[in-house]
Amino acid sequence: MTETPRTRETRPAAPASSRSGAVRETKKPQVRPATEGWTQQKDAEGRPLLQFASPKRGKPPVHLADLTPAERIDKVKELGLPGFRAKQLATHYFRHYTSDPEQMTDLPADTREQLVAGMLPPLLTEVRRLETDRGDTIKFLWRLHDGALVESVLMRYPGRITLCVSSQAGCGMNCPFCATGQAGLTRNMSTAEIIEQIVRANRLIAEGGLGGKKADDHSMERVSNIVFMGMGEPLANYKRVMDAVRTMVAPQPDGLGMSARGITVSTVGLVPAIKKLADEGIPVTFALSLHAPDDHLRDELIPVNSRWKVDEALDAAYDYYAKTGRRVSIEYALIKDMNDHAWRADLLADKLNQRGRGWVHVNPIPLNPTPGSIWTSSDKDVTDEFVRRLNDAGIPTTLRDTRGKEIDGACGQLVATTEDEAASAALA
Repeated sequence: MTETPRTRETRPAAPASSRSGAVRETKKPQVRPATEGWTQQKDAEGRPLLQFASPKRGKPPVHLADLTPAERIDKVKELGLPGFRAKQLATHYFRHYTSDPEQMTDLPADTREQLVAGMLPPLLTEVRRLETDRGDTIKFLWRLHDGALVESVLMRYPGRITLCVSSQAGCGMNCPFCATGQAGLTRNMSTAEIIEQIVRANRLIAEGGLGGKKADDHSMERVSNIVFMGMGEPLANYKRVMDAVRTMVAPQPDGLGMSARGITVSTVGLVPAIKKLADEGIPVTFALSLHAPDDHLRDELIPVNSRWKVDEALDAAYDYYAKTGRRVSIEYALIKDMNDHAWRADLLADKLNQRGRGWVHVNPIPLNPTPGSIWTSSDKDVTDEFVRRLNDAGIPTTLRDTRGKEIDGACGQLVATTEDEAASAALA
């Protein structure tokens, strides 16, 4: 495939304000976003295609994690069994992380298989598992019931274990620098398919599959933190994602008993859904994937910006903080000569400070390479200057520690490759 050449553009005027003690910015080239190594899907008007609705495909089987506790009781009764068996089954699934009837010895032997088949149908088939040399990061490739492929990434940090979960197979937001969006949206994932990623990760941890923790690490040996930063745009699958969050925070055995503060929901800027999230009354951490402070660049870098502009997204993010008291995270992938200019750090700081102080934290992320692209992360001195300017402007800023680049498991790298598809077909 012929690569689309990079082109230059004239930058918008830099903000009038200047930072005290700031290093004078050397003139840098301005690179415009361009898909390299793949063809971006376009709509009838030639604009990047945005897919908000899930394509119609066969639904996955109904699973215990799709149901409320009351609905689980009704479902068990439909199977001809006493309703109290629903809580026993939930205990096995949410506390012991098992769907194996042989381990459910408190259930009658003659009904175990029937109960599990009706309430805990298989949802994810593990196709492959990749680990870093240290064993503290694991990427899973899962096949869903209809053959769709998704990935999740499990990471051990001092004091916590984080799982990056997928909420859709593919993604419809069509961002040109993200591998996940290159193939478009296959379908939304069900609530139970989202939850199953956590249960399977917890099972692996319980079996010692994430390496041992250090003697001074007193964290729980289960997933403590969830980031909705895997495949998909979480807020485009709003109902199922929020149902999954409610199950995550529900006390055991009705759910996973997790803290809402350890759950991060990320979006590229679906403003109506951000406002809806602020009214949920669940204090999750909210992250806005901004990547550019000016509409001139973000229109091309993040296609959804054609619907909701930078200031609209930032207003919605601030509204989330105002309603919940939860500090917002701004995600910003630093891309060499594209969005890493020092004047853009100043502009970002100005826009954030215009809305107040103490409400936001910025996480710059060195761009992770994707197959077929020659885009690269910013040079270290440029990154340091970008971070310094934000911090000097009073914006708490921390360079993100990315994990899993060597196994294509870092932010923006999750995608089902032809090799993955071949491995999945071999299991069929």
